[in-house]
Amino acid sequence: MASLAAPLSVQELTDQASKYEYNAYIPLRNWLRTASMMHKQAQVYAAEGNDPQTYLLLYRHANLILEHLTNHPERNNPENRKALSAATASVGSDIQTLEDIRPRIKKRHEEFQARRKTQQKALQSLEGKGVPLVSQELEGPSREAHRRSYEKETLDAVGNQSLAAKLAQREVKRRDAARRSIRQAGVSEEEESERRTGGVWGDWEKELRHQSVEVDGDLSAQLQEVARMQQNGYQAPNYSRPYSQTSSSYHYPSVPHQGQQERRTDAHSQPPVPARPPKELLPPPYDPFAIPPALPPKPHGQLTPRLLSEQQPQPPPIPGKYTDSAPSAPPLPGKIPPTARADTPTTDLDEFTFKPAAYLENGAPLRTIFLPTPLRHHFLKAASTNTRLNLETCGMLCGILKNNALFITRLVIPAQTSTSDTCEMTNESDLFDYCDKEELMVLGWIHTHPSQTCFMSSRDLHTHVGYQVMMPESIAIVCAPSKSPSWGCFRLTDPPGKQAILGCSKPGIFHPHDVDNIYTEALKPGHVVELDNGPLDVVDMRPKR
Repeated sequence: MASLAAPLSVQELTDQASKYEYNAYIPLRNWLRTASMMHKQAQVYAAEGNDPQTYLLLYRHANLILEHLTNHPERNNPENRKALSAATASVGSDIQTLEDIRPRIKKRHEEFQARRKTQQKALQSLEGKGVPLVSQELEGPSREAHRRSYEKETLDAVGNQSLAAKLAQREVKRRDAARRSIRQAGVSEEEESERRTGGVWGDWEKELRHQSVEVDGDLSAQLQEVARMQQNGYQAPNYSRPYSQTSSSYHYPSVPHQGQQERRTDAHSQPPVPARPPKELLPPPYDPFAIPPALPPKPHGQLTPRLLSEQQPQPPPIPGKYTDSAPSAPPLPGKIPPTARADTPTTDLDEFTFKPAAYLENGAPLRTIFLPTPLRHHFLKAASTNTRLNLETCGMLCGILKNNALFITRLVIPAQTSTSDTCEMTNESDLFDYCDKEELMVLGWIHTHPSQTCFMSSRDLHTHVGYQVMMPESIAIVCAPSKSPSWGCFRLTDPPGKQAILGCSKPGIFHPHDVDNIYTEALKPGHVVELDNGPLDVVDMRPKR
């Protein structure tokens, strides 16, 4: 149900931002990508007016670069110098933003504490009279003032899928409109990238907002109805996980491989589903340590991605592979600014965020991942030729961050080589370049087991651990079309699964592990929620046969 959280102090946010796992044995190029994605997430939260998360991510970004990456063993390698220099330079703007946000966070915290003391004194003076003072003060205008002054109301992901789908559709359309207008305004990809990095946005918010007035009004009305229902006692189901703690090392992810022998070994172990940790053990709201990509432009003259939900069969463009087959969209009315940002602040929609629906075993909450229901159908269709030949197929689950939830909006099938037991990308850089230009985060991966059962092999586990270390919400979907169950959505347990895989030094691609509950379901129960009408594009980067 909707709730209002007590705002964290600057010191609490600083302490929370300083707590993250760092391992100098991780290649510097991977840490630089992680830092860049962290910075882009902070921009999304800043655009939504979420000062605490913006502060936390920017502080962590600055701390990671200044305290660790500038001392990384690979810092002097020629291939890393330019990227490290750019990352270090970006910290200057981070510090300025932190100084701008700090007074607002401090004020909110102090106002909340003062209000709390006033209520406690009033309750003490009226003790024994049975006056519901707190509930009366938080009704009507007072409640609205409280919400504006402190934290936003949160909504359950389960039960609000229709609202989530509309939010995602609106955000995807807005990003497409932003990229089209940038190109029509004559801004090059390089200039746009520099402006985004430097925080130069112009008046794009004003130009873009008028296009979505009707959608905003419809969503705002639905949000208000959801809030009213929840205030009247409606509560959607909430799933959770238990608590413990440990630390671990990390190996960067590679492409998925699966082996028949290992599948037979691992297929019999099924991880238990833990219970929710005691309330007093839960940490503050989770701060994402993730992989979002650089905010990208779309090259002039290329097609705009179309939504499967709108029955548009034309796939979105891949740089260098698609040609112009449709006229450009008309320019926006009014003055076109020299740059734009896709995560433009909205009106009433920014008053709400989605709250976590599940927790890691260490007690940390996980942001919801909305998974389009038709995604598996489209993936299996793309993989059908390989499946008939008993060859594996893999794809990447890419998406966006909006209102503190993660939306899978694009399924990317990379160029790959396959056998009956393995599947490997042939050019990983193409995939990441595409994600960067299309403003997408990698939220997980999906692959087939053409003739085996649905489970995570040891190679699957070693592949997935890298993604989950950089983004705890990352998921792995396994499709076994010839078996029952025919698919599963998984994540590593944390602990003990993630730590066991990171600490594993056994030789060979396929080998057994000593931990039983090494992975668990991420859907029902879990942090993944299926979305019937969410936007979804499919991009096949494999060479045409």
